[in-house]
Amino acid sequence: MTNTDYQSDTIKDVTPEPLGARRIVVLISGSGSNLQALIDAQSHDRLGGGEIVAVISNIADAYGLKRAHEAGIEAVALPHREYDSREAYDGALIKVIERHEPDLIVLAGFMRILTPRFVQRFLGRMLNIHPSLLPDYQGLNTHARALADGVASHGCSVHFVTEELDGGPVVLQAELLLNADDTAETLQEKVRSREHLIYPIAVQWFMEGRLQFSAEGAKMDGHLLPEHGMRLSHADAAEELDEDLDEKLDEESQG
Repeated sequence: MTNTDYQSDTIKDVTPEPLGARRIVVLISGSGSNLQALIDAQSHDRLGGGEIVAVISNIADAYGLKRAHEAGIEAVALPHREYDSREAYDGALIKVIERHEPDLIVLAGFMRILTPRFVQRFLGRMLNIHPSLLPDYQGLNTHARALADGVASHGCSVHFVTEELDGGPVVLQAELLLNADDTAETLQEKVRSREHLIYPIAVQWFMEGRLQFSAEGAKMDGHLLPEHGMRLSHADAAEELDEDLDEKLDEESQG
């Protein structure tokens, strides 16, 4: 790939209110596996009528741009190293995003700390996914930190983006129970599969008008969600992902 390839079931008894234009812009920095999950969901009409209209990366050769290109989605490389400051970069990024008039901005492995100006511009219509059960383990190296603490459960969280790093209102989580032989690498793989499961669901809720940001926190169908949002249990997530629960059940019965 060269730089020239791109421009520089839960609550079921509620009828979603139809919205007007439902446009999604996805920001990435790497391989774009969560982007691919969203593209796949869109292809099966599981994004609430939403359409991914652009994918933007701060890394020019990010593989996620290739995923977007192959899916017929506009792929834009906007390298952050070409800007003198974080503020200058975010200003340019705002202009690129606003050209696409998005209803929702989805951070899918976008490895940048956003400036207050950027966050305030899109407050209430920007989602992120984080590899921990927030508010636990904000920031980086979440899997290693969870293992070091000897926690029994781990997972991932979809949350609205605010100025506090990984501190915005949580929408949806998926739980993972740890095994004795888990490593940071195995946790990363298991948690990532849960990310791919719940991120499209949260995006669908937002695009259907069911999920909203408020001063009090995230609201679902007009009801304020708890601090951890809605949570998919380990068993429910494993069932959705066709994971083998027998080994885990045997381990629990022997413990």
